Amino acid sequence: MLKIDVERLLKEKGKTKYWLWKQTNLTYTNFDNLIKNRTISIRYENLEKLCDALECTPNDLFVKVKNETQKSKKNK
Repeated sequence: MLKIDVERLLKEKGKTKYWLWKQTNLTYTNFDNLIKNRTISIRYENLEKLCDALECTPNDLFVKVKNETQKSKKNK
């Protein structure tokens, strides 16, 4: 499963979530859901806004993590 790892990038750059929210010009609800991985899709436009603000590539924004379903299937 892919997850957005924006908090790590913000920490590395010494920036806050509030700063990023202002840079992206997203509604707060959409921004908050995106940052907290409570969304199932991301518009390319919003992905580009995040990358521009954080001066990174999409690869930098995401981490791959195992979810509980994948872990339990492997243990059987």
